[in-house]
Amino acid sequence: MKYLGFLFIFIFFLPRAYTQDSTFIKNVGWGPEIQVYPTGFLSGLTVYKELNDYNFIHIRFGYNFVRHGSAGLHEDERGGGWGGTIGYDRLVTLRKTDWLLGARCDGWRNKLDWKNNIGSVNEVRGQTTVTVLQPTVRLSYPVKSGTATFLPSLAFGAEINVQTSGEEVGEGLILLLGVSYILD
Repeated sequence: MKYLGFLFIFIFFLPRAYTQDSTFIKNVGWGPEIQVYPTGFLSGLTVYKELNDYNFIHIRFGYNFVRHGSAGLHEDERGGGWGGTIGYDRLVTLRKTDWLLGARCDGWRNKLDWKNNIGSVNEVRGQTTVTVLQPTVRLSYPVKSGTATFLPSLAFGAEINVQTSGEEVGEGLILLLGVSYILD
């Protein structure tokens, strides 16, 4: 966790090589976003705010569909919940190509149904409500088309259960592949 702060400071103060047509959005942009990860997917509506030509903040409101299966602490964990995101992106140019490099933190309130000893007479079922904090770093490649931007992304971070009501459920490192469609 302590390295995320250093990464955020590095990204914020990273030098920017300007190109003539470098624009991601002007002022405010919004649109749908989806991210998939090995045990589920996130969907939502994201709003971007331009701070200047190369710094952006964003928020997202969405739903987390969780399908841990046997990758969690139980033989089967599945469910979902509502939550949101706050993040920061910096437009950087590498070899004459614009990229967005950023950090974000999600918060989700998930309700998971779990099972153990599936199919046996000793099958056990339960439900856990968990508040999840999900800090990630993200690399995105903006593709501008008229007044819209197609934004594929790759993110890496951790899924941390900060409050649990019921039995413990899965958490750990997370890799997300995403796409947004942002309208100026």
